[in-house]
Amino acid sequence: MTYKLWELADDLKNNYEWVELSHEMSNDSPVWSGIPEGSVEVCKTVFDWGNPMLECLIQTFKFPGQFGTHIDFPGHFVRNRELSEAYSTENMMYPLCVVDITDKVKEDVHYAVTREDLLAYEVKYGQIPDGAFVALRTDWAKNWPDMDKLSGIAEDGSENFPGWSLEALKFIYEERNAAANGHETLDTDASAEAANAGDLACERYVLDCGKLQVEVLDNLDRVAPAGALIFVMWPRIKGATGLPVRAVAVTPKQ
Repeated sequence: MTYKLWELADDLKNNYEWVELSHEMSNDSPVWSGIPEGSVEVCKTVFDWGNPMLECLIQTFKFPGQFGTHIDFPGHFVRNRELSEAYSTENMMYPLCVVDITDKVKEDVHYAVTREDLLAYEVKYGQIPDGAFVALRTDWAKNWPDMDKLSGIAEDGSENFPGWSLEALKFIYEERNAAANGHETLDTDASAEAANAGDLACERYVLDCGKLQVEVLDNLDRVAPAGALIFVMWPRIKGATGLPVRAVAVTPKQ
């Protein structure tokens, strides 16, 4: 007997590269400065070896929903909107488009991807497909886990980093019907865009559209610009505004 899914699994394992897109997390991983001290307590032993009840090891884990590589649900930024329970298994796999703006970021740390950048991507790789996950590659992941570098802290204390523009997000969602977006930075909005708006307007737009986003991605430089798949898995916790994820790309070997 032959089974199509088993044949597909064998093909994916042997003929494609599997790329880890999530950062490793620990008690020393960076978190947003607004998170109260003591909110991260990873791998705390609560049942140790040598216990006469049962010979095993049990740990507890305490962390914010927005910790490390994580997914955001609409209720994170929009009052009374959908939380984690509104999204299920069908929201865990997407066609993956990786838009590379690293050369422009080298010239301008504040660079925000434009509609024209996305159109140029489509000239090379074809139209962004319906239901795609569009990831923005800036190589900002190389700054992990240094919080100052991730935030682009300058001598004057200001934050400086690249990201999305509102026009680019409106393009992928309103003209291409993407399902989700992702980026390597801590925030959706390029720092200059956020400063001009006086708000994280890009992130607020994404979540108000009922879309999903994954922040602080890693290893996008190892993924083909087009033709890959992304799997995004999170714990099944009710009422969460966001959760750490294990994100994996299955990409044609480059």
